[in-house]
Amino acid sequence: MSAITREQVAHLAKLAHLEMTEEELRSMATELDLVVDSVASVSEAAGPDVPATSHPIPLQNVFREDVVGETLTAEESLMNAPDSAEGKFKVPAILDEE
Repeated sequence: MSAITREQVAHLAKLAHLEMTEEELRSMATELDLVVDSVASVSEAAGPDVPATSHPIPLQNVFREDVVGETLTAEESLMNAPDSAEGKFKVPAILDEE
């Protein structure tokens, strides 16, 4: 038991400029105590012989060959564009340029 006290919670509340009732202080002390105990129990389970994991199941990267396929020319890309200039898409300005 980590024994987070009501006084410790009151001190933290004062540092955080929080007003808490007596009932809130007791309740928060109990809840924080439970959180600290839970973290301690997880820490006990994860010893040096337990490998660290980031996923519950093993993952494997699947790569495919990077092959250039059929591509559009610049003219074909701009064919249906509402507006273009100098071989590029022309879009409305969204920032004021000074």
